[in-house]
Amino acid sequence: MIQEIDFFILDFIRSHLSCEFLDITMPVVTSLANGGFICILITLLLLFLKKYRYDGIILGLSLITGLLCGNIIIKNAVKRIRPCVLRNVDIIINVPGGYSFPSGHTLATIIMAVSLFGVNKKAGIAATVFAAVVAFSRIYLYVHYPSDVLFGAVLGVIIAVSVKKLIVKYRITDKKTS
Repeated sequence: MIQEIDFFILDFIRSHLSCEFLDITMPVVTSLANGGFICILITLLLLFLKKYRYDGIILGLSLITGLLCGNIIIKNAVKRIRPCVLRNVDIIINVPGGYSFPSGHTLATIIMAVSLFGVNKKAGIAATVFAAVVAFSRIYLYVHYPSDVLFGAVLGVIIAVSVKKLIVKYRITDKKTS
C-alpha cells in the first residue's frame, strides 16, 4: 500500500512537474548535500567560532548519530531498493549506491535545520527551506520514495532534539566554557 502511494507520487511528479529548470537545479541542490557536505561545512564553521562552539558540538554529535542510526543501522536493516532501480527508470544523475530507506540527504539536512534554530531563528528558517528543497530533489530525481524522505525528516527532528536534550541534561559539554 505505501509503495503504491510512493510510486503514484513519484510518477505524478515526473509526469507533471518535470521541466528543464528543475532538471538543472535539482541535481545541483542534491549534490550540495552529498556525503553531508553542507552539513559538515556548517558544523565546522560553528566549531571554529567560539560563540557557537557549543552549538557546533551539538550539530556534530547529531549528524554522527544520524549517520549511525539512519545510514548504517536502518538502511542495512530495511534494505529497500531505490525506486529508479526497482523500476529501471532513466534518471538525470548517477544512480546512488546503497539502499533507499531512509533518505540520508533529508536526515542530515533536517538535523542541521533543527540544530540551527537553536543558534539563530533566521538561519534555522533558511536551513529548513534548504532541507525541504533537498528532500524534494531526492523525490524529483527518482532516487527516493516519498516515504523515505518523510521518515528521514521525522528521524532527523527526533535525533536533533534528543541529542540536544541529552547534552543539556547530562552537561556533556558546558556552554560557558566551550
